[in-house]
Amino acid sequence: MKHSQRQWRGLAGAVAAASLAAVALLPALAQGADKVKVGLLLPYTGTYAALGNAIANGFRQHVAEHDGKLGGREVEYFLADDKSDPATATENASKLIKRDGVDVLVGTAHSGAALAMAKVARDTKTLLIIPTAGSDELTGSLCAPTVFRTSMSTWQPAYAMGKLAAERGHRNVVTVSWKYSFGEQSAAGFKEAFEQAGGKVAKELFVPFPSVDFQHLLDEVASLRPDAVFASFVGSGAAKFVKDYDAAGLKAKIPLYGTGYLTEGTLEAMNGAGEGVLTTLHYADDLPNAKDKSFRTAYAAAYSTQPDVYAVHGYDAAQLLRAGLEAVKGGKLDQAAMITAMESAKIDSPRGAFTMSKAHNPVQDIYLRKVEGRENKLVGVAQKALADPARGCSM
Repeated sequence: MKHSQRQWRGLAGAVAAASLAAVALLPALAQGADKVKVGLLLPYTGTYAALGNAIANGFRQHVAEHDGKLGGREVEYFLADDKSDPATATENASKLIKRDGVDVLVGTAHSGAALAMAKVARDTKTLLIIPTAGSDELTGSLCAPTVFRTSMSTWQPAYAMGKLAAERGHRNVVTVSWKYSFGEQSAAGFKEAFEQAGGKVAKELFVPFPSVDFQHLLDEVASLRPDAVFASFVGSGAAKFVKDYDAAGLKAKIPLYGTGYLTEGTLEAMNGAGEGVLTTLHYADDLPNAKDKSFRTAYAAAYSTQPDVYAVHGYDAAQLLRAGLEAVKGGKLDQAAMITAMESAKIDSPRGAFTMSKAHNPVQDIYLRKVEGRENKLVGVAQKALADPARGCSM
């Protein structure tokens, strides 16, 4: 049974109000056909709900392009809300695997919840595709044969920006971020590249997550007078930081840089304060490749909105799964054969083609983007085919 895009949107909305048990009772697909059971364990409610829906929409778009199948198998979906909470993610991942018998888990956006899912996947030897969460450990010290990621490590865009900032002549930089894994790892990645190139991070400033009281940070930046500032914030916090930075008069004096999540999905809320800010990410709003143009056209037609990097992550998670399923034709799924095929896959992504590293993280171009109006416009490639170092991975 196929669902229209309107029905899918209604289903995603229903997850917010339904229990996991109710959500799992989706209509059965054609009886007798080979199937693959996919558990979409994503944030459908709360702060990251927009991310979860974009990921799910991107995944389903790729499936729709193949008539509802991947590798010749009907796709049967089981949806659950991780609520961006590690405990909830653990409970619902276990239910999807043990009760619903999913063949693959797809999730999630919040790194803490993804780390919890990865533990369940490793313990049960279940295939897990992480479409967004960037925690370095997921494809580093906690890597596993069954765990893949289709976004990036936190290190990748931050490292590329550190290298670029040094190339632009900056020698004395202050980093600012939330005091949690993503913020700390972003600051560390930037610092590593920047100081390798001869620069010096004068000070690393942090604010407790998810506080948006940035005044003391701005006062300290003003007193330190660095050549530039590197910021790592996401969502509404990112929008407020950039607005506060601009309102304090700092943006006109001290260039502001960040990873792409500083300006991804936040420009509307910045109301022009982000104009001219440079960021690095594995996607931009105007990439000059045919795949991205067709992807954006189809996504806008299906969902009446423009896709973002999170939709790309979901789309590519489906592409990676299809690569694995095409290696096994009919009957019981051969997980080992699927993993081998996924490891060697070349994904024709809207971001540009990428391959998988030995630790199962994308080896990909990182782009330099500049905010122009409500878009993150492509400036150029900050670093070609950047692979995460996967520190601690022993696969």
